[in-house]
Amino acid sequence: MIRRKKTKSVKVGHVIIGSSAPVVIQSMTKVPTVEIDRCVRQVNRLVRAGCRLVRIAVPTRADTAAFAKIVPKVNVPLIADVHFSPERAIEAIEAGAAKLRLNPGNIKNPKSILRIIDAAKIHNTAVRIGVNEASIRDLKKQDVPIKKRTALMLMEMKKYVRLFEKSNFDQLVLSAKSSDVSRTIEINRKIAETFDYPIHLGLTHAGLPEDAQIPSAVALGTLLAEGIGDTIRVSAAGNPVIETQIAKQILIALGLYKRTKPELIVCPTCARAQIDITRLAKQVEKALLSIDKAVRVAVMGCVVNGPGEAADADLAVCAAKNKGYIYRKGRKISTVPESKIIPALMKELKKL
Repeated sequence: MIRRKKTKSVKVGHVIIGSSAPVVIQSMTKVPTVEIDRCVRQVNRLVRAGCRLVRIAVPTRADTAAFAKIVPKVNVPLIADVHFSPERAIEAIEAGAAKLRLNPGNIKNPKSILRIIDAAKIHNTAVRIGVNEASIRDLKKQDVPIKKRTALMLMEMKKYVRLFEKSNFDQLVLSAKSSDVSRTIEINRKIAETFDYPIHLGLTHAGLPEDAQIPSAVALGTLLAEGIGDTIRVSAAGNPVIETQIAKQILIALGLYKRTKPELIVCPTCARAQIDITRLAKQVEKALLSIDKAVRVAVMGCVVNGPGEAADADLAVCAAKNKGYIYRKGRKISTVPESKIIPALMKELKKL
C-alpha cells in the first residue's frame, strides 16, 4: 500500500487537495474559452470521464468574461490558467475561479503578485504556483546539467512561495513540470522534501496520446509510488478525455483509484495457444463494454498459466482447441465450444 506524503489540505471549491484526500484527476479544455457552449460541453465530458477539476485558459479580457459565464453552467470547480497578465488573474478570481494557475516564469513583479494574493484572499481562491522549465530563461539552453536545472526551478519556487507566506496565504498547490521524465521526477522529489504543500504532477507537452502515455506513466507513476503527488494531469495533444483516461489508468495501476469498470487480463499468447486468443480477447472486451461492475475477467490461451490466472479472476476462460473452460472465482464450472464462450461468460457475469 502506498503511503502518501503528508501535506497541508487545500480547498478548491468543494474539492479537497492534499494527502488526507484521494489523488484528484484534472484536465484542461481545448476549445476557445469565448465559445461558451462548446467549452461547457467539453467540461461536462471531462467530468463524466473522471475529472474533479478542470482548467481553462484565459489569455484575454474576453476569455475572463466568458469564464464568468461558464462557472455557473458547470458542477465542477474551475481553474483559471493565467500567464503574463496580473489583470487577467484578478479578473478570473472575480469571475469565480476556484483556483488560479500562476507561472513564476512570466509574472514576476512582486507588487502585481501581492495584488493577486489580496484578491485571492477576498474570494477564497486557491493558487497553484506552476514552475515550467520552458519558461525559465536560464534553462532554455540544452546543455544545462540536471542538478542545476533542478536548483534553478526550486529557487524560482521558493521565491514565489515566500511572497505568499509573507502575506499569510497558505492555500497553495505547487507544481514543477518538464518534458523530460528524469527531470520531472527529480524536481518533484526536491519540492516534496522542501515544502508541505500539495503537489500537482504532470509532464509537459508529452506528445500525441500514443506517445504521451508511457512517459507520463513512468514519471507520474514513479512519484506517486513514492507517495508524492496529490493531483495529476496527463498532457497529450488532442481529445482531453483521453488524457483523463490515461490518468485514471495510472492511478488504478497503483491502487490509488477505485475501479468501476471491468478489468480484462489477457495472456500474451505463444505457440501453445490453439485458438486465436487476440480475436477472442477483443470479443470479450467488446462484450464487457455494457458491464458497469468492477469485475476481473481473464482470457488465457492454454492450461499452463490459465488455471493460475483464473484463480485470481472473478471470471476466466482457459482456451483449448475448439473449446473453452469457464472458471468462476478459481473454480471450473463448465466446458463450452469456442462459439459459445462469449455467451457463457456473459451469463456468468450476470450472476455475479
